[in-house]
Amino acid sequence: MAVRRWNEAVDGAPTEAALRAKLEALGYTVARYAYEPGTVFPDHTHGVDKIDAVISGRFRLVVGGHLAMLGPGDWVEVPRGAVHSATVMGDEPVVSLDAIKL
Repeated sequence: MAVRRWNEAVDGAPTEAALRAKLEALGYTVARYAYEPGTVFPDHTHGVDKIDAVISGRFRLVVGGHLAMLGPGDWVEVPRGAVHSATVMGDEPVVSLDAIKL
């Protein structure tokens, strides 16, 4: 699992609008979510290809047994059918963009 990190030199300031535009340009439909500290999503799957992107906060993501810590501007592709879980880390809520490709 490759963590994509925001490259300010190439992509400009890491804003919600810029991250959304980048994901939409890749052909994804994007929704915004906020998760409180302590939120845990146990192992699950989706029937679509998706991206989990972080606007603020820290997200611990495990996809297919591979661990990634995501912070602002980071994102990970989660293939359809991949077993994955997520946990909000720390005392700050996670604001994320959930992008799906239909």
